[in-house]
Amino acid sequence: MSLMVGDPVADDVRRTALRRMRSVALGLLLLAAVIYLITLGQDGFLGFVNSGAEASMVGAIADWFAVTAIFRHPLGLPIPHTALIPKRKDELGRGLEEFVGENFLQEEVIRDRMQVADVSRRVGRWLSEPDNARRVVDELSLIAATALSRVRDEHVAALFSEALFPRLREESIAPLLGGLLEEAIDDDLQRGLVDLALVELHAWLLANEETVTDVLGERAPWWTPPALNDRVASRIHLELVRWVEDIREDPYHRARAAFDSMLVTLATNLQEDPPTQERAERLKERLLDHPQVLASSISVWNALRRVLTSSLRDPDGALMERIRRELSTFAERLLDDEELRNRLDGLAADAAVFAVDRYGAEVTAIITHTIQRWDGKEAARRIELHVGRDLQFIRINGTIVGGLVGVFIHAVTVLVR
Repeated sequence: MSLMVGDPVADDVRRTALRRMRSVALGLLLLAAVIYLITLGQDGFLGFVNSGAEASMVGAIADWFAVTAIFRHPLGLPIPHTALIPKRKDELGRGLEEFVGENFLQEEVIRDRMQVADVSRRVGRWLSEPDNARRVVDELSLIAATALSRVRDEHVAALFSEALFPRLREESIAPLLGGLLEEAIDDDLQRGLVDLALVELHAWLLANEETVTDVLGERAPWWTPPALNDRVASRIHLELVRWVEDIREDPYHRARAAFDSMLVTLATNLQEDPPTQERAERLKERLLDHPQVLASSISVWNALRRVLTSSLRDPDGALMERIRRELSTFAERLLDDEELRNRLDGLAADAAVFAVDRYGAEVTAIITHTIQRWDGKEAARRIELHVGRDLQFIRINGTIVGGLVGVFIHAVTVLVR
């Protein structure tokens, strides 16, 4: 059994309030007893007072018994159906679990509360405040930077070697590459890459004429005159520059068409030609077996991590400013776009319903499991400390209502006589 733990300061306040209300209820009972004794055997008006005082005592004692029986045995007597909480706390816990599940964790209730809450509008209004948006970005960036810094090289190596690489070995990569290449060709993605490569190559050739001519001169026959070699190398460089320029300027150049045709053939062979597929699989195996692949993967990850971490930890950096702007823009859209709010509220309600359907039983079971661990007597004391003050009004009301009923019964008795 485990004991319940509360706030000592709050408990002192509750204990004082409970003691005060008990004193009031007991005082009313004693007052009724005194009045009863003073008016005992009297007739007339005092007879009505005596009957009312008598009934007040009966009502007060009966309600005292009822309230006390919830938490303990009245006067310490083991009367049946008393001390309900210490004796039946487990049954009460299960009943409370069923009550919460059947009345609070229902789809209709959740969707209704989500609609009333108007979550997206509240979020948008809160995020529209610059200080709030900055606070969210700062907290998320700190969490992300901390998480990135805790990922070690051995974690990344284990991810690649134990999860990613074995999966790649099992899957045939040739059809996948062929499909991706085919989709890229259909979208004409290779044209932009070719244009970029041609622009860079043309600029490099113009800026490195001496390097090109030196390379060509090194491969000339030993017996040719140097002057002839220089003229031939310069001519080759010039023609190479013109050829690259022609391909760059002409979108329908034969070289472009030949390159596109080669890509189409490669995409088809990767999906349909067994020899090509076999060569692709062998290349995949060689790459996966090469130790430098894993080392390069870790190096790429470390470089990316360093860039992201430094950007996330720079509050005035470009990345943080961009995230804050995007968050502020999103907040404005939430406030202005009713359709977006309705869609997000619907998604939030769906997520809440899914969570309740999947985990609601586990959540409500916490009630039963927690109550089962409580010590019965301690649980009764703690619960009485929280609700006992309000329960004393039952005793007070019983005293007052009992007195009124006693007067009424005495009046009926007098009339009948």
